Amino acid sequence: MKEIKLLDHQKEEIITVAKAISSNTRFMILKILADEELDISRLADRLEQTEANVSAQVKQLEKANLIASRYEPGEHGVRKICRTAIKRISIQIT
Repeated sequence: MKEIKLLDHQKEEIITVAKAISSNTRFMILKILADEELDISRLADRLEQTEANVSAQVKQLEKANLIASRYEPGEHGVRKICRTAIKRISIQIT
């Protein structure tokens, strides 16, 4: 299990992660991707949101290093396949 451990001196990283998981949509993306890898299109269908919105949310999660993505050939070009990069987040504030 991959875990992110953030300590009190890592203020910027804590804020980035906290902002990333503060959105209900981004939190749901993490929960869905914890069980399976999905491309942006299927993830958007599952969330009943547009691909553009889901893609923007995925970028925020990638910026926080919470998900990882790769590209594969698809029916109409390239598909972005996403998966969680972590299973646990630990923040120590002391």
